[in-house]
Amino acid sequence: MQAKQSNPNEQRSLVLIKPDAIQRGLAGEIISRLERRGLKIVAMKMLQMDKTLAQRHYAIHKDKAFFNELVNFITSSPIIALVFQGKDAVEIIRQTMGETDPAKALPGTIRGDFGLDIEHNLIHGSDSVENASKEINLFFSAEEIFDYHKDIDRWAG
Repeated sequence: MQAKQSNPNEQRSLVLIKPDAIQRGLAGEIISRLERRGLKIVAMKMLQMDKTLAQRHYAIHKDKAFFNELVNFITSSPIIALVFQGKDAVEIIRQTMGETDPAKALPGTIRGDFGLDIEHNLIHGSDSVENASKEINLFFSAEEIFDYHKDIDRWAG
């Protein structure tokens, strides 16, 4: 069960900062870019994803040829799992990430600026509000998700 949000117009989305981003020291840059887009962090933890969790997370791809590569990669090193919240959070995160294939991602996006190839693309973000809810529940309990107001939002009018 996911913690209830105080503002029903806001969305929540899962973001995973993948092993390649951790290995390359890009976690702070990625988080900063998403915060600068007006999103707030409501949950965050570093973890070593095990094979079972990885298979559940990527279940939609289980019949695809690249499934085992996905699982092996995401379990190869620690990741950072976050929940971001904000108006249109899912779409804002998708835009900020850029295309899955860094070669097709626009400059100025996370993948366009830092991605190396389609397997090493630094970040996962939920692709819909419905999937965000499912994915968030894989990584976080309701008690681990915080609902708070930022003072700056009150000042902004």
